[in-house]
Amino acid sequence: MGGKKKSEGKTADKSGRLSKSDYLTQLEPLQEQLNNLARWLAHTGQRLAVVFEGRDTAGKGGVIEAIAQTLNPRQCRVVALGAPSDREKTQWYFQRYVPHLPAAGEIVLFDRSWYNRAGVERVMGFCTEPQARAFLKQAPVFERLLVDDGLILLKYWLTVDQAEQERRFAERLSDPLKRWKLSPVDLKARSHYADYGHMRDLMLEATHTKHAPWALVDFNDQRRGRLTLIRHLLGRIPDTTVPPQPLHLPPLDHGPLREQFGTALRPI
Repeated sequence: MGGKKKSEGKTADKSGRLSKSDYLTQLEPLQEQLNNLARWLAHTGQRLAVVFEGRDTAGKGGVIEAIAQTLNPRQCRVVALGAPSDREKTQWYFQRYVPHLPAAGEIVLFDRSWYNRAGVERVMGFCTEPQARAFLKQAPVFERLLVDDGLILLKYWLTVDQAEQERRFAERLSDPLKRWKLSPVDLKARSHYADYGHMRDLMLEATHTKHAPWALVDFNDQRRGRLTLIRHLLGRIPDTTVPPQPLHLPPLDHGPLREQFGTALRPI
């Protein structure tokens, strides 16, 4: 959306992955386009919801951070729901997600979504098979209602090979600052790799629709994956540019240049 897209550079680190410096160089103009997108949404009152799904360690949090990093947090919200409460378990399945959908001019980034039911809940036995099958029938209908109401809904599946997933698991396990990312469910899921793949295929087949299609993005190189996903996201939005409003700083109050305090309190 808005302007020409910069081609991906060829600079890579020793592992063959895109280097951090080249990644940041390419990310900056994309983040500027994301701000243009946010301004267009605010101007038109359009609503944007983006669903990020994938295996554990695929890189959902990193790409969501890259998108939201330079956007107004009052306009762009990240939704990452925990396990449902006992009360929520008795509700219509989609009910707990509806309050988090965007209002006019807003962007909502779902770090996992209602598709939990088709993946982790089904594989780990947190729902019954009838519930899972019902979800696969209802999800396209639910999404059709959202799209028909004017919501822009984008769905991304982040793909990662098993060897790369294992490398990231090991990295998180050895890094005290990343260990919080490993939940007991994540660790137990390692023994269900094939089951997750099978359930993913069933989910994609049942919910890849014309009104809400899936886009699969290779995230074995997370930096390249982020750039690819953001470019695709921008390409899915109408190329409508809304010029920014000019801003002018008012004249400076000619008071004391140093901040003064009328009490005994002093800055630490």
